[in-house]
Amino acid sequence: MEQTELKDILNKVSRGEMSAEDALVKIKRAPFEDLGFAKIDHHRAVRQGAAEVIYGAGKTAEQIEKIASAMLRNGQKTVIITRVDKDKADELKDRLPLIYFAEARIAVAGEMPVPQTESKIVVATGGTSDIPVAEEAAVTAEAMGNRVIRLYDVGVAGLHRLLAHSEDIMSARAIVAVAGMEGALASVIGGLADCPVIAVPTSVGYGASFGGISALLSMLNSCASGVSVVNIDNGFGAGYLASMINKM
Repeated sequence: MEQTELKDILNKVSRGEMSAEDALVKIKRAPFEDLGFAKIDHHRAVRQGAAEVIYGAGKTAEQIEKIASAMLRNGQKTVIITRVDKDKADELKDRLPLIYFAEARIAVAGEMPVPQTESKIVVATGGTSDIPVAEEAAVTAEAMGNRVIRLYDVGVAGLHRLLAHSEDIMSARAIVAVAGMEGALASVIGGLADCPVIAVPTSVGYGASFGGISALLSMLNSCASGVSVVNIDNGFGAGYLASMINKM
């Protein structure tokens, strides 16, 4: 949406020729920016409360640079780029104001926001091997302006490790439970917490884990109320959803 069109809408509202509700609908339906290889939805934050996120896998550094630059140019202060390997991030650092989180495979163009709420999101893992997926969730939530507490390697093989952090579990606004193997962590946390629990099955495990399918099915069959499940290794989706819950 051009500034002249936006000003025209605002002037009509100020003159009483258009209601605020109608103006908001027009702004929400504003067009995208067409780069040829990508169509950038600059008004997603208006419609959904969070800006478009760039999925880095399969894109060249040049494509990512052009998309992120267009978003920054249009006023987006924090641009999240997921699934970015180190070589691509190093190439982008010469072209963009970039912060790279290697373990999460996330790059942030622009600036990291300060937390917008006092409430917190807890990200917990069953084991150390689950940390890369958990970091994707944690960094996503932080880049969306949330406070995050990390509880790593607190799986059911040593349940006392989780119970030692019961205060964090019981005071969270949303919890991301990341686990492979049999995926039992989500059910255990779901039995302790009074907030939504987002379960993330990981592809960590031996042969019969079937690349995370075993954990996925266990989490889907959780008997703990309030547990929802995202796709295998989808730390980003969990962090995004936790942010939405935390800001409601």
